[in-house]
Amino acid sequence: MTRIAGMAGNRGRNLMNIADRRPGGAELSVVLTYDADAPILASAAERDVATEVVPLEDGMDRRDHERAVLDALSGYDVDLVCLDGYMRILSETFLDEAPTTLNVHPSLLPAFPGMDAWGDAIDAGVSVTGCTVHVVTDATDDDGDVIESEIDAGPIVTQEPVPIYDGDDVEALKERVLYDGEFRAYPRAVEWFARDAVDVDLEAGTVTVEADAASADGDHDGLPARRIVSNDRLDTLRYGENPHQDAAVYADRTCAEASVVHAEQLNEGAKALSYNNYNDADGALNLIKEFDEPAAAVIKHTNPAGCATADSLAEAYDRALSTDPMSAFGGIVAINRECDAETAEAITDSFKEVVVAPGYSDDALDVLCAKKNLRVLDVGAFDSGEGVYADRFTEKPIVGGRLVQERDGQSIAVDDLEVVTERQPTDEQLETMVFAWQTLKHVKSNGILFAKDTETVGIGMGQVSRVDAVRLAAIKADEHAEGKDAEGAVMASDAFFPFPDGIEEAAKAGVEAVVQPGGSKRDDQVIEAANEHEMAMAFTGQRSFRHD
Repeated sequence: MTRIAGMAGNRGRNLMNIADRRPGGAELSVVLTYDADAPILASAAERDVATEVVPLEDGMDRRDHERAVLDALSGYDVDLVCLDGYMRILSETFLDEAPTTLNVHPSLLPAFPGMDAWGDAIDAGVSVTGCTVHVVTDATDDDGDVIESEIDAGPIVTQEPVPIYDGDDVEALKERVLYDGEFRAYPRAVEWFARDAVDVDLEAGTVTVEADAASADGDHDGLPARRIVSNDRLDTLRYGENPHQDAAVYADRTCAEASVVHAEQLNEGAKALSYNNYNDADGALNLIKEFDEPAAAVIKHTNPAGCATADSLAEAYDRALSTDPMSAFGGIVAINRECDAETAEAITDSFKEVVVAPGYSDDALDVLCAKKNLRVLDVGAFDSGEGVYADRFTEKPIVGGRLVQERDGQSIAVDDLEVVTERQPTDEQLETMVFAWQTLKHVKSNGILFAKDTETVGIGMGQVSRVDAVRLAAIKADEHAEGKDAEGAVMASDAFFPFPDGIEEAAKAGVEAVVQPGGSKRDDQVIEAANEHEMAMAFTGQRSFRHD
């Protein structure tokens, strides 16, 4: 366990944050101050942290005081010293005897190194400041006098950027740098020292942090130790998911991938996209990027109501819509070709919120823009079906942090399928399995999808029971689809069947072939059930969960 001596002159909020969070298991063993009235003494006592006061007595010079500080700390087993508003410049008298000593400065050094880093940043008109955790080095000459240029000049351990907003004053910026910058950076640095992941070379003036490098352990190669994302507010929205929630859309200016954030809205005068429109349109666009052939998808509440590929765009849209035309009402349409007039006419036959495409013919625009409440988005050209994305990672905020993962770029081909049943799937069924699997990636789990040829016929999404997802897909196919049913369909499951009951339900619906990951402890029972119902079944060997 790493034991810390904290040295502060006032409130010591960084030290109390470290004491509360214990980064890397580090423990604040003692707090030392030169001011007997410093508020940190009471805060430390509340946490049962030992305290020491070493006052600046009359006639005591810098080195005398530092020797007194060392004497006060000598009774404690200390591995690291952390300064927090300790308004005393330290010399080699202290630094040569003490363990590695860290300090945090409220700017991105070397910028704004002075006493008023916040005001200096505002006066300079910069848009970003931050904080720096650095190793403390001697900033005095042989006589003990301070060398201004050597203050806060030690090697940098870590930094954290913090934006400056229009209208910020010093107090507002000071609080943001503390809470959004220092409260992140200082514990991070302490954790690295606690895990013995830091190499400090004072002679070379460098700090090497092994833990700050990307992971290089094979399957997790390239996942960064820190992920810093900078987005600019593009627009405020009418509201969020619900009218009582404020919302805005932020843009990543470095993104070159076709996106709804950077799309041009072509129908002037139409209302702007809502929070839910952005979310659904993004889901629709990501789905149709999966296919090289003309493809169309209708999305409702981020789930596909239908998806299809065909020889023409109009035919693909018709097949996608007919999967669940009732649910498609008020949905989002995405297509992966320039929209032509025939497809535009079909889209406007029923109410839609948004249409997304990589371009539009003039005739198509005349048709679409005649619909007052239909938002028409041009995302520009994109390469579909390649599985290559501009941003490799996706993230989800959760209370206390964020989950980060690679985007699901998996893509399968017929040759990747392992047939495990006595009945062999037909060539047509194998192609349908591939289509169904690529579409199923975009269905919320638990997800089941029924398909024929290269079109959906029924989708069961977001169920807590896989059997219920099968039943829902059958209901959608037999009761909601137009000109379609489940008889003879291929069923895709985003995860394995833990029991044969899902296969039993599919057989009742008329399913003749199944594609699923495999890997259940009861795979043999599931395969046996498929054989009993003369179904063909293939394993993909990979799961396709989507929980968001």
